[in-house]
Amino acid sequence: MNPTLAIGIIVLLIIIYLWFTYNSLVVLRERIKEALSQIDVQLKRRTDLIPNLIETVKGYAKHEKGVFEEVTRARANMLKAETPAQKAEADNMMEKALKSIFAVAENYPDLKASENFLNLQEELSDTENKVSYSRQFYNSNVLAYNSSIKTFPAVLIASQFGFKEVEFFETEEEGKKEVKVKF
Repeated sequence: MNPTLAIGIIVLLIIIYLWFTYNSLVVLRERIKEALSQIDVQLKRRTDLIPNLIETVKGYAKHEKGVFEEVTRARANMLKAETPAQKAEADNMMEKALKSIFAVAENYPDLKASENFLNLQEELSDTENKVSYSRQFYNSNVLAYNSSIKTFPAVLIASQFGFKEVEFFETEEEGKKEVKVKF
C-alpha cells in the first residue's frame, strides 16, 4: 500500500471521528436544553394552577393570610427563576408552600369535599408527577453530557470547542423526602 494513501486514510478517519464526536456533544447539549424547557413547561403549568388553588382555599379559610402570602411569594420566585439552580430553589420553596396550603385544607372539611378543590388537587398531583419526571429526564441528559465531555478522547474535543459542564437540577434534603398528602 502506498504510504501517502495510508496517511490519507488515517487523517480521513481522524476527521470523521472528530466530526462525529463534535456532533454527538452538540446533540447531548441540545437534549439538555430541551429537557430544561420541559421542566419549565411543567413548572409554569403548576404556577398557573396556584391562583385557582388560592382562590378556592381563600373562600373557606379567609384568616390564613400568611399561607397565601407564602404561596404568592413562591409563585413569584418561580416565575423569575432563570438558571437550573434558581429553578430548583424556587421549586423547593413552592413545594413547601403547597404543603402549607394542603395543611390548611386539612382543617376545613367543606374545602376537602369541594369538587373544585379536589380537581385542583388532582391536577397539581399530576403536574408534580410530570415535574418529577422532567427533572429526572433532565438529570439523565446532564449525566450523559457531563460524562461525555469528561471522558477520553472526547474531552480533548470538548475542551477545544468550549463544551462546559452543566449543573444538575437538585432538590434540597427536605424535598427528597416522600410527600404524604391525606384528605
